[in-house]
Amino acid sequence: GITRDMAELVRQMTHRGVAHEHGRPTLEMQGVTVAYAAGINGVTTSRGTDYALKNVTFQVGAGERMAVVGPNGAGKSTLFKLIVGTLKPSQGEVNIFGHDPNGHICIAYVPQRSQIDWSFPVTVEDVVMMGRVGQIGFFRWPRRSDWAVVHRSLERVGATHLAKKQIGELSGGQQQRVFVARALAQQAELLLLDEPLNGLDMPSQEAIFEVLDGLRPDGVTVLVATHDLNLAAERFDRVMLLNRQIVALGEATAVLTTDNLLAAYGGHMTVIGDGDMLLADTCCDHD
Repeated sequence: GITRDMAELVRQMTHRGVAHEHGRPTLEMQGVTVAYAAGINGVTTSRGTDYALKNVTFQVGAGERMAVVGPNGAGKSTLFKLIVGTLKPSQGEVNIFGHDPNGHICIAYVPQRSQIDWSFPVTVEDVVMMGRVGQIGFFRWPRRSDWAVVHRSLERVGATHLAKKQIGELSGGQQQRVFVARALAQQAELLLLDEPLNGLDMPSQEAIFEVLDGLRPDGVTVLVATHDLNLAAERFDRVMLLNRQIVALGEATAVLTTDNLLAAYGGHMTVIGDGDMLLADTCCDHD
């Protein structure tokens, strides 16, 4: 089948990037704090008191699917930047398979759709081929085997028929599937999706989850930042409730309790009736 073919192609490729330590979790954070210097945006410091994240410690294993939820400004985007390696912690350690994120080519990040320039003139298959750069190396032409990976990746997300289209012509759901295909072509083992379902109708959301379900046999670890608490409860192995610190982390039934949600959302939440109905601030500004 497609999965076996893909696995065989992956085995044939020369592994580049940082070697993974056997037996280490896919992702591990230990005592991670991100503090900003007062009045200076984007400059982290070990002595700052304006915390984006404070003392964050957790692990995620191979093949696990975890939702990250919390109010705007909770630090979800900061968390993802730490994992990708574009932001360094003020204190603590971030490790991917036992090493800091630098040099890893196994991490794929799909930003919010609003942050992508969809007018850029590039075809779907070229977007997916961009995922191969880490394996091929810069300034080298793709080989036939690389194009085979690209086409199998598109096949796995049900987007083969879109290969020659411009990325800007696609629907939101199709665009998200193409970016997951790029992660597959990259041979990513850790996939980060920032609000991937924003603006998608139910069939498009279902299609994305079918694709994510298909990653489980490959052991791909998936972290999804979402505002949708119901979705987090229904479709993920574990849920991280974040508000600069980890308020709770575990199975949804244990995490998404009234007390925990009030602790995380505070004034953004209203308890109605007997305390079993909660309305969260679900507006989707960037955090």
